[in-house]
Amino acid sequence: MGRERTTRTLKTTETTLEVIEALESLDGGRVSELAEELDMAASTVHAHLATLEKHEYVAREGDEYHLGLEFLSLGNYVGRRKPAYETAEAYTEKLASETECRAVFMVEEHGWGVYMFTASGAHAVWTYSTVGKKVPLHVTAAGKAILSKLPEQRVRGIIDRHGLKAETANSITDPEELFAELATIREQGYSFNSEEQLDGVRAVGVPVTDHHDRVIGSFSVASPANRLDDTAFEQDLPNTLLGIANEFELEHTLT
Repeated sequence: MGRERTTRTLKTTETTLEVIEALESLDGGRVSELAEELDMAASTVHAHLATLEKHEYVAREGDEYHLGLEFLSLGNYVGRRKPAYETAEAYTEKLASETECRAVFMVEEHGWGVYMFTASGAHAVWTYSTVGKKVPLHVTAAGKAILSKLPEQRVRGIIDRHGLKAETANSITDPEELFAELATIREQGYSFNSEEQLDGVRAVGVPVTDHHDRVIGSFSVASPANRLDDTAFEQDLPNTLLGIANEFELEHTLT
């Protein structure tokens, strides 16, 4: 008889995670500031900070606490945990160079799209790193590319969990409209984001899979909507992305 999946959680662990997230959002802070932010007793916050500091996940600078470099070590491990991730980083940089656009490699976790790698071309929409940022899958080209490779039941589960919130007036908010678009993506092999995540920004995405046709993640490139004509956006970029995806899948299969 198999073991049932438990939903039991530990409040102390949840509180520690809330403290960690508050340290990030506040860019560090004093005990009193964190207590106010979290609506917790200062003694409770201090106890969790002391535990994190003991294990070197928090560093104290004067009377302020900051996230420690131990998280950097964990982050580097997570970013290299799967062999395909290291391959994807090189191809993300290649994609940015060839298209002169902002290029990303995205994976799905817990129903979110997570930026694993980013690279900026000469005409990138923005140049700062968004590695680790979580975004809704349904409003991004990379996210829709991933969704197109997931079973319908899994996609509906993601919708039930996170909804289809509109980020712009162009965002898809109807499940059946999304499923119709995912069918088109599966047929043509690439996806579009026409100002659905950010006004004034368009993007193209392609999924990449392993030799069992299981989705690994997706590549995408983004550009200001007024920089590329329709031919470049609807034909040239998809062709470049499909070529990169094929190269990546071949190299990943051989490594």
